[in-house]
This record gives sequence, structure tokens and C-alpha cells, in this order.
Amino acid sequence: MLRFANSRMQPEQKAKLKDLIRVFLQIGATSFGSPTAHIAMMETEIVRKRQWLTGEHFLELLAATHLVPGPNATELALHIGYLQAGFLGLLAAGASFILPSFIASSMLAWVYARYGALPQADAIFYALNPLVLAIVINTLWNLGKSCLKTWQTWLIFGLALAGSLLGVSELIILFGAGLLGYVLLDLLKRPPKAPALMLVFFPLPLLLRFFQQGSDWLQSRAVQLFLYFLRTGAVLFGSALVLFPLIRDDIVNRFGWMTQQQLIDAIAVGQMTPGPVTSAVTFIGYFVGGLPGAFAATVGVFLPSFIIVAAMGPLMKKVADSKAAKAVLEGVNAGVVALIISIAVTMAKNAIVDVWTGLLLAAGLAALLLLKLTPYWLVLAGFLVGIAKVLFF
Repeated sequence: MLRFANSRMQPEQKAKLKDLIRVFLQIGATSFGSPTAHIAMMETEIVRKRQWLTGEHFLELLAATHLVPGPNATELALHIGYLQAGFLGLLAAGASFILPSFIASSMLAWVYARYGALPQADAIFYALNPLVLAIVINTLWNLGKSCLKTWQTWLIFGLALAGSLLGVSELIILFGAGLLGYVLLDLLKRPPKAPALMLVFFPLPLLLRFFQQGSDWLQSRAVQLFLYFLRTGAVLFGSALVLFPLIRDDIVNRFGWMTQQQLIDAIAVGQMTPGPVTSAVTFIGYFVGGLPGAFAATVGVFLPSFIIVAAMGPLMKKVADSKAAKAVLEGVNAGVVALIISIAVTMAKNAIVDVWTGLLLAAGLAALLLLKLTPYWLVLAGFLVGIAKVLFF
């Protein structure tokens, strides 16, 4: 079992590279649904089961992913990999998390290109979605206990939740939560001094912007896909679901790579396959440029995240030593929990459609909270119930 030294940023023992690969392959192959569900699986495996990170540190890394471009769940995997095994750990964790979805999306793209249709998965997700929601709620409970310990963090949490439910931008909520954290948890507790160090993540969204026009003049379709999705990955914020409004006009109208319905089918693949929802980009790449296109598009959309996290890794340790930055992160952590609750509410609207799905949610929560069942078994149970529904009902 791993224990922590005085510095929260450095565990006494680091995970071996092979352990990172095995754990993130497992998470990438079994985490279905939204990025929030993937993060929930990571929290169970990394914080509670293996104790590679404390709950508070896990939340700090999660908060950092919300403040820079790129898919949140993937960047969280990269941060964990870097912290445990440096740059090689970053590469190992990221590639292992992405690989299962790349394989699954490429296979479905081949089926789609050959037969013009996707396998029906509604019945399976009928049972799976409530159980994934149970995993998210269980994670919320644990993360909330880690960061909501003072009246200040509860106040920030309440304001952030209200803002999220009212439709305020995710980035604005997190910026406001960080600012409130700085004021309530640091500035008001000491005499005013020179301006303290604020979060260093905010300028980073402007990195790599020069890729904007890169795909217009090159003839190779794979290179076009790589440069287009490189630019997309460099400006993508928040959930990977934000990706699709961002690329729809270019994919359908500007380049004519896919029809509207084909793009919708690609989005469906991102939901059907395990791992990051951004794997829909793999489907698009395969459909447009075959296997080279799938590889190029996938590398392109994730590469900015690898670069940003590699640059942030050493910086995170310095930020942790600043009282002002710690106060900002405590505020952002409370805001992150509020955002996850808001997402869980949306998930519940889609997952709980009748009394049976409500019972599945209750059973999933009981299995996690009372029986301490590993989420992987819950996902497997959801698949089996869904398959039984297809075969017998």
C-alpha cells in the first residue's frame, strides 16, 4: 500500500510503469459514458483502491484539467501518469487510456463503412446508464468529503452549483470559484501584501493556436486530418462533448468529409465505445482517410493535451507550495464538485427513464456503498442485464 510523505505532491513510493499501463488499459477498456464516468472510475482505482493520490490531490489535478484545453478525463490520466513516473508515465498512462477506444472505434468505423449502419446499443445502455450514474454519485460522495470541509468551501460550492444549473459557462464558474477561494481562504486571513501568485493555467489556452489554418493547403488526407484535429484539440475546453458543435460546420459544410447524419453516428460511436468520448474522432478519421486517417486524427486531437500536461507537471509542484495558489485550488475544487453534480443531474434525466432504471440505480449504489463492489463488476452487470433485455424482452 502506498503512503504519502509530508509533501502532498510526491508519494513515498511511485507506481511502476507496468502498473500504470495495466491500470489505465483497464480503465480505458471498461469506462463507458461521459467523461465524468471515466473520472469516477479513476477516483476509485487511483485514490481509494491503490492510494496513489489523496482525494484532495486528485481534485487539484482534476481542477487543473478544467482550466486548460483538452479532454478532461484524458488530461487527468496524463497528470497521474506524470506524477507517478515522470514523462514516460505520462506517455504510458495516456496511451493506455486511449488505446482501447481507438481499437473499438476503428472496428466500428470499418463496420459502418462496409455496411452503412451501426450495431444497436440502446438496450445495453438502458441498463448500463443507471449503473454508471451510481458510480458517479459514489465518487461525488467521496470527493465532497475531501474538499468541502469549511464554511468557505461550502459557500463556493453552493454558488458554483447555482451558476452551473443556471447555465453559466464552466470556465467562468471555475475562475470565480478560484478567485473566491483566494479571497476567502487566503487574502482575508492575512494583511494585504503584493499581489499573490494566481493560477498559472489561464494563459495556456492560447498555446498552439497557430495551427488554425494548417489543413487547407496540404494534399495528404491523413495530414489534413492531423492538423485539423491538432488545432481542434488545442482550443477544446471541458467535456469532450463540446467537441461536436465545434467541428460540425467544418466537417459537414467546409470540408464535406461527412454528412450531418454520419457525424451524428460518429458521436454515437463515442458514447458506445469505452474510454474517452473524443474517440469519435477516430471514427471520423477512419471514415475520411482509412486507418492512417484514424491514427492521424487521434494523435492530432490528443497531442495538445500531452504537450500541456508535460509543461504543467513541474509547475504543479511549485504551485502547491504557494499559500495563495493553494487557496485558489481549494476554491476551484469546490467548483469542480458542483460542476460534477450538475452533470450528474443531466445524466440522471437520460438514465432514469422508468421504475426499473430507478431500481438499477438504487441497486448500484447499494453495491458500491454497502458491499464495496468494484465499479468494473457493476459495468459488467449492466452489460449482462442489457444483453438479457435484448435476448428475452
